[in-house]
Amino acid sequence: MVLQYKLKEERRWKKYPGKDKLEFGVSKYNFRLLTKDKSRVLSEGGYAKVLKRFRQIEFFKRRG
Repeated sequence: MVLQYKLKEERRWKKYPGKDKLEFGVSKYNFRLLTKDKSRVLSEGGYAKVLKRFRQIEFFKRRG
């Protein structure tokens, strides 16, 4: 999975470097979670929403 972010005013998505390396707080950004080949958006929205979906997918991937 690939996590990307962008400022709410911007158009271009960037690779997520980590929460501590962001210039502003996470509330000023939009985030999205993509499949590994970047063909499908799995989740898009705020930081908490996207990370919650990421954890759900990881949980079920390792569970089986």
